[in-house]
Amino acid sequence: MTLANSSRPSTAAVAIALLIVYVVWGSTYLAIAVMIETLPPLLSAGVRYAVAGLLMLGALAAQARFRRGREPAERPTAIHWRSAFIIGSLLLLGGNGAVVLAELLIPSGIAAVLVATMPIWLAVFDALLSRRRPSGLVIGATISWAAGSLYARRAPLPSSQLLGTGMEMLAGGIVLFAAGSLLGEIGRTNVESFSIRSLVAVAYLTVFGSIIAFTAYTWLLANVPVSTVGTYAYVNPIVAVALGAVILSEPITPRTLIATAIIIGAVVAMVSGRPREAEEAGPVPEAAGLERG
Repeated sequence: MTLANSSRPSTAAVAIALLIVYVVWGSTYLAIAVMIETLPPLLSAGVRYAVAGLLMLGALAAQARFRRGREPAERPTAIHWRSAFIIGSLLLLGGNGAVVLAELLIPSGIAAVLVATMPIWLAVFDALLSRRRPSGLVIGATISWAAGSLYARRAPLPSSQLLGTGMEMLAGGIVLFAAGSLLGEIGRTNVESFSIRSLVAVAYLTVFGSIIAFTAYTWLLANVPVSTVGTYAYVNPIVAVALGAVILSEPITPRTLIATAIIIGAVVAMVSGRPREAEEAGPVPEAAGLERG
């Protein structure tokens, strides 16, 4: 499957796709905060990604069945599934799972600001692996996410990015659900306490956060410069902080504003300062962008 488009996309199409990625991925931090108000954090995150992965794989299987005879459908191998589980564990359990747990303790806007440091960690780890001196400012965490993103760039995966991502989401969902079970979330879960708004948040994260925004992201990667797509890394925190303040009444302190400015400024400087020849085809979809949220 190819995502490239031989004709130049319209400005309106690019603007709409960017808006989707900016707003939807920026809003996932708010949705996570609402989700974990009454739902078990890791179990609900596991259900979110497992369902999103199954929906994506099911859609691809249906498409292959419809196009049967035109070209053979790609079949994942055991090695592909091994990579999917490693990537899903690093990105969705170590990365997103940690964000979900963190939002039990800190505001969603602060979590988004910290996750915005992920491109900096990517540059640091990539510099260590390639023995190049890092050019960006090192702030914050999201180490597991960065490690998973770098592994995803080299791991044996299906040639179809959509197929690979569906596998990663399904595998990550299974790992998240298993982790939640091991931590005793099943025994502490009271279904009667689930609120409608928490269940709606899970549905929103599954459909909009994991599927619709991802589709817009992959289309952007195939049609516009990577530097343009990468702007989501410093727009999402602004959206998240604003939504958290307006909807959840999360406080915006001077320290929050200063930290946000420093981190976003560092990411902007790092992304805009990379040499042209250093730009690659872009991060694996939902690897640098499985949102973080």
